[in-house]
Amino acid sequence: MNNILLVAILMGIYYWFCRLRCGYTFSSMLLQPVVIGVFVGLLTGHMKEAMIIGGELQLVYLGVTSTPGGNVPNDPALAGCIAVPIGVLSGMSPQVAIALAVPFGLIGVFVDQLRRTTNTFWVHRADKYAEQGNTRGIFICAYILPAIAGFIIRFPIVFIINYFGVGLAKQILVMIPTWLLHSFEIMGGILPALGFAITLTVIGKKELIPFFIIGFFIVKYANISIMGVAIFAVCIVALLTVFMSNKKGVVS
Repeated sequence: MNNILLVAILMGIYYWFCRLRCGYTFSSMLLQPVVIGVFVGLLTGHMKEAMIIGGELQLVYLGVTSTPGGNVPNDPALAGCIAVPIGVLSGMSPQVAIALAVPFGLIGVFVDQLRRTTNTFWVHRADKYAEQGNTRGIFICAYILPAIAGFIIRFPIVFIINYFGVGLAKQILVMIPTWLLHSFEIMGGILPALGFAITLTVIGKKELIPFFIIGFFIVKYANISIMGVAIFAVCIVALLTVFMSNKKGVVS
């Protein structure tokens, strides 16, 4: 129980911190499910299980990008901070954990909207400090108060679900019929494919689809690991870039 309490506290802090936007590159890295999997693995000592769930969950959110205005259609950080620790500590299969994660990813959108709404109060207060030339007040309204409000909004959600969810998840897994549990596993197995489909949609270039198909069949039938295909792909991209650059130079 103490271990679950510690995990719940640290996962709540992690979710709050990764959403602080302390540098967009650093924050964008921390909120990825595969990175959350590393953190959960270090906390629980089950690195393999955490990385499997985090890695497969990463595929679901592979093509998720912000819409105009900075709004996100899903929150992979909230999904990862709940599904990965609960999946590891309750002994869920990765597919069931992924199926569990998706609704929380949608809930994270509403949490972010609530955070944005509270930020309007600090913006108006910062405007008043700006009229007074109070730079310290502006700093507090821009960083300190939003961070405190973000902690109040985000920490309890992850903490409560992780603390009470592990035992509840174990009980539910025992109660769920085998056929229904298998259905969740099937749905969880389909979701990573949806992530790839979204990625292809984001790329939006039909001429790149054949390379995706070639890579898929190489992995499927040539017994080459994904890492090997990735290395070969980088080399091919480099060659194509050099070739296309030389071709443009000759034409000009």
